[in-house]
Amino acid sequence: MLKVEKRNGMIVDFDGDKIVKAVSKAMAETEEGVDEEVARDIARKAFEHFSSSNIEIVNIEDIQDFVEIELMKVKPEVAKKYILYRDERARLRKHGWPMTDLQRDIYEKKYRYDNESFDEFLTRVSGNNNFIKKAIKDKKFMPAGRILAGRGLDKLGRKVTLSNCYVMPKVEDNIESIFDTAKYMARTYSYGGGVGLNLSNLRPRGAKVNNAASTTTGAVSFMDLYSLVTGLIGMKGRRGALMLNLDCNHPDIEEFIDVKNDLNKVNYANISVNVTDEFMNAVINDEDYELYFYVDATGEEIRRKIKARELFRKIAKNNWNMAEPGILFIDRINSWHLMSEDEEFEFAGVNPCAEETLPAWGSCNLSSINLSEFVRNPFTEKARFEFDDFAEMVRQGVIFLNEVLDENMELHPLPQQREMAREYRQIGLGIMGVADMFIKMGIRYGSPESIELIHQIGKVLVNEALKQSALLAKAYGPFPRYKKDKVLKSPYLLANANEVVLDLIEKYGLRNSQLLTIPPTGSISTLIGCSNGVEPIFQISYTRKSESLHHEDTYYKVFTPIVKEYMDRYNISREEDLPDYFITTSNLSYKERIDVQAAWQHYIDASISSTVNVPKEFTVEEVEDLYIYGWKKGVKGITIYREGCARDGILISNRAKMTKLERIEKLKEELDQLINEQLKEDPDTCPMCGGTLIHSGGCSECQDCGYSPCSI
Repeated sequence: MLKVEKRNGMIVDFDGDKIVKAVSKAMAETEEGVDEEVARDIARKAFEHFSSSNIEIVNIEDIQDFVEIELMKVKPEVAKKYILYRDERARLRKHGWPMTDLQRDIYEKKYRYDNESFDEFLTRVSGNNNFIKKAIKDKKFMPAGRILAGRGLDKLGRKVTLSNCYVMPKVEDNIESIFDTAKYMARTYSYGGGVGLNLSNLRPRGAKVNNAASTTTGAVSFMDLYSLVTGLIGMKGRRGALMLNLDCNHPDIEEFIDVKNDLNKVNYANISVNVTDEFMNAVINDEDYELYFYVDATGEEIRRKIKARELFRKIAKNNWNMAEPGILFIDRINSWHLMSEDEEFEFAGVNPCAEETLPAWGSCNLSSINLSEFVRNPFTEKARFEFDDFAEMVRQGVIFLNEVLDENMELHPLPQQREMAREYRQIGLGIMGVADMFIKMGIRYGSPESIELIHQIGKVLVNEALKQSALLAKAYGPFPRYKKDKVLKSPYLLANANEVVLDLIEKYGLRNSQLLTIPPTGSISTLIGCSNGVEPIFQISYTRKSESLHHEDTYYKVFTPIVKEYMDRYNISREEDLPDYFITTSNLSYKERIDVQAAWQHYIDASISSTVNVPKEFTVEEVEDLYIYGWKKGVKGITIYREGCARDGILISNRAKMTKLERIEKLKEELDQLINEQLKEDPDTCPMCGGTLIHSGGCSECQDCGYSPCSI
C-alpha cells in the first residue's frame, strides 16, 4: 500500500478521498461547480503515478504538486482556486484562520502560549491527535478554555487543571466543614477551576447551636464568605467562578432569593434555587408548602408553612429584576442521566454555569462540536446536514476527552478530586453553532422543522457517544464504579440507546459515567465565529464606534458573522431583505426558545447552560409562565435575562495605597468601581467600549471588545 509522509513527519496510508474533497472544494468556488467524476479521476491518476514510480513513501507536497498540474490540464480555473487553497492552508498553519481584532485578542491573550505558532498551538491543544488538530483547524471542534490555555503547560512546571468545573461536597453543618470548604475552593481556583456549592445542609437562621453564639446566623450568612474567597483568588487575571444553590424547602430560602438585592452582598457568585416537582405541583394547585429542617446536632426541628405561589412569585420577580436566581429542576436532574438508578450515586450540585451536574468532588473537562460546519451546500435549497461526518466527530470527541481526562488525572488541585475523576471518569462533549446551522439550512429557529432536525442530530449524538465509550471500555475497562445492572436500567439510556449500542454496553460496560453536556461557549464561539451553544443569534447587527485622528466619533454598522456571510454571498446590503428564518432573541417567542432547549435535553445526560433573553416589557407573570412551561417540557434548569433589568456588577474592596504598584492597583479598583456603577445604570452596554453586552449562561460578554464582567 502506498504510504504518505505528512508535514508533521507521520506516515499514513494514501487516501484518495482527501484529494477528491480538496479538489471538490476548489471546484465549488467556480461557476461550473463540483464535478466529482473529474475529482475522482485525478485522485486515481495520482495513486497510479506514485505507485508505479517504485517509491514506497511519497511526501504530501509532491502529491499536491501533481494534483495542481493535472488540474491545469483539465480545469485551469479550478487549478487557480486549488493553488489559492494551498496557500491559504500554509498561512493557516503559521498564523491561524483570518481573525477579527476581537478573535485575535482572545487567541493571543487567553489561549496562545508564549510565541507558539498556530500549528504549534494546535499540536499542544490536540495532544498530537491529528484528527482533532484538523477538526479545530477546520472550525468543526473546539476544546474549552482550560484545555486551550493549559494543556501541556504542566511539563513546564505550571500548576493548572484542564477541567473547567468542579463541585464541592455539600457543606456540612459544622464550623470545620464550613471553613474547610473555603480552603478547598481557594485551592481549586488557584488551579483555574470553577466551583459549585450546595448550602442546603446548613441549619437556618435562629437555629440553636452549642457554642457561645447560642443561635446561628443561618445558611445565607456564609454566602459572603464563599463569595469573598472567590473574589480574592484569581485565575490569570480574572476572578474565580462560583455557583451557590439552596433547596426550595430550606427555611432560609426567602432570604437566599433576596440576597442579590443588596448590592454589597455576594458579588462574586451566581445563585440558583433547587426546585422539586412537589413544589411545582403545589404552585400549580395553589397549595401551602412546608419549609423544613432537622438539626442533627441538637434534634431541633424547624418547620414553617408558606404559600407556594408566593415563594414562586419571589423567585420570578428577582430573576425578572436582577437576572438571578436561576431555577434548577432537581428531580429532573436526578432522574435523567446514566447513574440515576444507582442508589450510591448522588449529585452534590452544579458548576458555575449549571451545564455540569456533578457528585461531591466531581469535575469535568469540556469540548464542543460546531454543528454549523457540518452543513453541506449552505444557504441553498440543496443544504443538508452531514450525519456521517458528524458521527465520526462525536466518536473522536469522546476519544479526545478521555485522553485529556487521563492526562489531567494528576493535575486536579485536590486528592479527593483526583479520586473521583478516576472512579467516575466524567467528560462533557457539547455542541455550539446551532443557530448558524439552522440559518445555513434555511430553517427557522424554534419551528417544528428545527425541532425535528434536533431529534435527528440528537439521536446520532447520544448513540455515537455511548458507542465510543463502550468501545473504550472494551479496550481499557469500564469506569471503576460502573454497575451493569444499574446503568442498564437508566430511563435516560433506555429512551435513547439503539439495540446495537445497548448490546455493546451489555457486553463491555461504559468508560464514562457522564458524556454529554451543552456549556456556554462564549469565548470559543467568538474565536471561530459561530453562534453560542444552543442560543439563537443575539441580533442581526450592532453599531460600532470608531474615533478618527481628528477625535471625531464615526459610527458604523457591523453584522453578526452568519448574517454577513449570507449577505456577502447574495449581495444583500439591507437587513430588511434577509429571509424570515433569520431569527434573533428579540423576535423569538420564549416557548419556541424553551422547545429548542427541551429537545436537546432529551439527549443530554448532564445539563444545558442557557439564558432565555426576554424584552424589557416582559412581565413577572410571563416569567412564571416560562418556568412552568420549561418544567413541563423537561428542561433541567432555566435562567432569564430581561433587557434593561437592574442586574448588579462587580464590587471590589478598597486597598491602601503605598507603593507605585499599589497605587496602580488602586486605580484599577477605582476603574472597577466605575465599571460597576455604569453596569448598574446600563447592564446592556459595555462599560469599556460602548458595545452591546450579550447575556448567556449566567454571564455576559461584549461582542465588540470581548470585555466580560464575570469569569465564566
